[in-house]
Amino acid sequence: MSPRGKLEVLLVDDDPRIRSALRGVLEDEGHTVGEAPDGAQALAALENRQFDAVLLDVNMPGMSGLDALVSIREMAPSTGVIMVSGEGTIATAVQALKRGAFDFIEKPVDPEHLLRVLAQAAQLTELRRASPANAAKADGDDLGILGQSPAIAALLSDIRRVAPSQAKVLVTGENGVGKDLVAEAIHRLSKRADQAFVKLNCAAIPRDLVESELFGHEKGAFTGALQRKVGRLERADGGTLFLDEIGDLSAESQAKLLRALETGEVDRIGATDTIKVDVRIVSATNKDLAEAMEIGEFRRDLFYRLNGVPLHVPPLRERRADVPLLARHFLAQSCAAEGITGKGLAPEALAVLEEYRWPGNVRELKNLMERAVILVAGAEVRGEDLAPWLEAGAASEETAGLRGEIERREIEAIRRALEQANWNVTQAAAGLGIDRTNLHRKMRKYGIARR
Repeated sequence: MSPRGKLEVLLVDDDPRIRSALRGVLEDEGHTVGEAPDGAQALAALENRQFDAVLLDVNMPGMSGLDALVSIREMAPSTGVIMVSGEGTIATAVQALKRGAFDFIEKPVDPEHLLRVLAQAAQLTELRRASPANAAKADGDDLGILGQSPAIAALLSDIRRVAPSQAKVLVTGENGVGKDLVAEAIHRLSKRADQAFVKLNCAAIPRDLVESELFGHEKGAFTGALQRKVGRLERADGGTLFLDEIGDLSAESQAKLLRALETGEVDRIGATDTIKVDVRIVSATNKDLAEAMEIGEFRRDLFYRLNGVPLHVPPLRERRADVPLLARHFLAQSCAAEGITGKGLAPEALAVLEEYRWPGNVRELKNLMERAVILVAGAEVRGEDLAPWLEAGAASEETAGLRGEIERREIEAIRRALEQANWNVTQAAAGLGIDRTNLHRKMRKYGIARR
């Protein structure tokens, strides 16, 4: 990347007026712009010069933007490509993303949105160039982890480095971010991939049964032990054991797990013999284990055993560039499951999703798309369909003086317009003299929702 965040951008569009307008936006920010009126000249430019990002029109005479995208990805696999179209459809956007585009922007282009996406694409370009071996797989499709944001690209790079080792891995992150997918990816890329991958959610099992699940038991070892049970550690012998929500283990279970990890031996409850096991442990937690250790809720010696290589999965609000890709993926997935065809996301719906803070992370987005497929009639999911289902974000903190007064009056005006329009967002936006997307953004900002 150029010094001080200044970028080298290739602008590909057959309309000279659009190239001129976009050049002005980019040069005002200090970026250097190269131009090409078609796909063939774009490829020629890429042969002679390295760009941080490419803005590529979809509809051009001769070679289409989608065809040019494939060639650009082959010629410059590290370079982030942003597709731009005035006749964008969901199908076209999905095609572009599947062919390796970083993002898809519709005309007329919003300058602020363009610059934000451009900066994210350039960050990914820089990351790919720093690790060329991982560039071809930076999207993570082969691992079941979707995303092209710099945060996810960095996580995928770390997964590929740590997976072939024998190191224990501790995966941290909020609920719903996909820590289980990271654990599965580590196993799939490990030298144990042809052996068992066994899971245990430490928070989902009653505390008095956790040890039975971990270590197993003999018939008659306790009331209700009607037959011998093989524990998860023994079942994972030669493979990987994923201990989800490890921070919820009781103190007694922590001590016994530590001993098993130190000795490589498992004692079934009620048994007299020990069993040797060779297991790689991948654990995960949404808790702050450092704080848990300080207050005596988690053993330090166990923590240092588990925390061989720490991996953090970022929350969805820190990887907003991935929201459109994930939303389209989950929508298509749900449509297929329900036998529904042709349902897509309107541009303002994507804007609403990108503005939302996602307290439930990827899991919340997946559930939302499943709900939209079932409950939204018609071929398009709109922003006003989604808004009532999104958890109201925390209202902005009250500020002193004139700014605080302006915000209070704006909140009152928006709520009054929505109530007068019976919470029809389109009608309320018209009454306020703003577009629907802007109104949705303000509703998210102030946490305005129907009571």
